[in-house]
Amino acid sequence: MSVSDLTVGLIGAGNIAHVHVSAWQALGARVLVHSAAGAEELAARYGLEHAPTLDGLLAEVDFVDIVTPSATHKEIALAAIKAGRDVICEKPLALRASDAHELSEAAAAAGVRIYPAHVVRYFPEYVAAHEAVVQGRIGKVAVARFFRQASSPAGAGWYRDVARSGGVIMDLMVHDLDQARWLCGEVTSVYAVQSPPNVDGISPVNVAAHVTLTHEGGAISHLRATWGATGTPFKTGFSIAGSSGVLEYTSDKETGYAEELQGEAVGGDLLIPSSTLFESPYLTQLRELSTALKDGSTPRVLAADGAAAVYLAEAARESMATGRTVDMTTFNPAGVA
Repeated sequence: MSVSDLTVGLIGAGNIAHVHVSAWQALGARVLVHSAAGAEELAARYGLEHAPTLDGLLAEVDFVDIVTPSATHKEIALAAIKAGRDVICEKPLALRASDAHELSEAAAAAGVRIYPAHVVRYFPEYVAAHEAVVQGRIGKVAVARFFRQASSPAGAGWYRDVARSGGVIMDLMVHDLDQARWLCGEVTSVYAVQSPPNVDGISPVNVAAHVTLTHEGGAISHLRATWGATGTPFKTGFSIAGSSGVLEYTSDKETGYAEELQGEAVGGDLLIPSSTLFESPYLTQLRELSTALKDGSTPRVLAADGAAAVYLAEAARESMATGRTVDMTTFNPAGVA
């Protein structure tokens, strides 16, 4: 189904906005852009329409695509929901499980939909792994390992402020928390460590976090996320061992995929995977989500999935703070039903 007759309100004009603009233009959608800074320049560069105010944008669009810094997601999404607009929101859906829960409830009460942009669910290698697991091709999953590394964005800007970014777990590992749950099932316990630790709410520039999840079906998954020195190549991968087979992938092998630092990034501020063989996963994702908004179909990622990933990240941060394993059957951040 074509989305060329839809008008999308792009809110935000940072690095990831360029990737979303390319996808929307490939899909033929009309794009209005609003941002606290940089919107006019982004609009001029890509031939978009600039909306000087958020209210003005909300009055004119079919739905919004939020690509602003993480700490602003909740406020903007609530404004869109109040205006009766559907929402696509970059990960994480919010920085706290209670906020993600509030967004889901608000959307349901308003009769609108909110979809988190967990783009890794659209990367071909992860899609293939999910299909293999669902089809039982490796038997019952026993142990899974996920890793993700990038040049540190923590040296400058809002990323280093854990209150604004959530740190390496919420900002980077949240992708693999979602993958672990998608591939291995619901989580019953979380244990996490980080080295070096945050100091006074500020993330180290070079930092690694390790999280171990126990899943309802008995599987154990281990996740590692690293913000490395500036210039560290983006790399990600997984190993999923089942009772009758193993699935393995790492992005630094010759698979036809290249992970590149996009030209819009400054000083290692943001690494965005770029495909040289397949359709851009960002394009695949935004096509599926916008089509679902248009025809009522169900996409592969829902608000509940985005909220669950935030919930797991918050549990991991709780484990880091206490040094204890978090029992997910009793863990209840404030305001979460």
